[in-house]
Amino acid sequence: MASSFELSDYISTHEQLFAYYNDLTGRLSDGEMATQSLCPDWDVQGVITHTMGVEVVLTGWAPSVEVSPPFEKLGEFNRDIGAMGRADYAARVQEVTARRIDELEALPAAAVDAPSFTPAGMATYRRFLQVRVFDMWVHARDIAIPMGETLDDSGDAAEMTLQEVDDSAGYIVGKKIGLPEGMSIVFQIRSADGNGVERDIAVSVDGRATRVESVDSPDVTVTTDVRTFVMLAAGRIDPQEQIDAGKIIWSGDDEWGRTAALNLAYTG
Repeated sequence: MASSFELSDYISTHEQLFAYYNDLTGRLSDGEMATQSLCPDWDVQGVITHTMGVEVVLTGWAPSVEVSPPFEKLGEFNRDIGAMGRADYAARVQEVTARRIDELEALPAAAVDAPSFTPAGMATYRRFLQVRVFDMWVHARDIAIPMGETLDDSGDAAEMTLQEVDDSAGYIVGKKIGLPEGMSIVFQIRSADGNGVERDIAVSVDGRATRVESVDSPDVTVTTDVRTFVMLAAGRIDPQEQIDAGKIIWSGDDEWGRTAALNLAYTG
């Protein structure tokens, strides 16, 4: 499933995700900001700081296949913002997000098709922006899940995030799950409560595991919701806990269904 999103769509999803991070810095107490996130090395504030630091790195960098983003800026940003009080910290986050939106809005629509370095290799700036949406969407749940908050799993941000996993489906099935030659699998992404995007992701192993449009009679069908699927793929949550809770189920070949459910993680 190729992405049909344009620059304006990526801008609007950035605005929505930025609004969540801006809200957190304004409403959480010091104790809540110190809550352990799903990222082992970071509390809630650490996740926000890291996410905003990447946006600082990207601000002022143009899509390029020759010059990578200046990630050396992260250290300086972390030192500066780490020394700020809560009010200044919140103001700095708002400044970072506002500047980034201003820069994206100044780009021509065709910028998304520019060849570019991305965290997923050389691709286009469209892919880079998709990765950023994926990263911010996952990090938002790194915060929300341990705090007992429920976020909206529908809309363009969820579609872009799911697309990033979809783009890696062949790798996940071939390298992480290890589905054998001649077998096929379909991931049914379904919403149980109306809060979530839906999609079928089909992969067939013919020489190599390849994302295909559909499979008539898959050997394995794995069904889950978009949040569980993405957070498992990101290596953030325990797959056995999701199996035990009935949040991920399978039909067809039982052995490979279980193997798939336990081995979706490809990043983290």
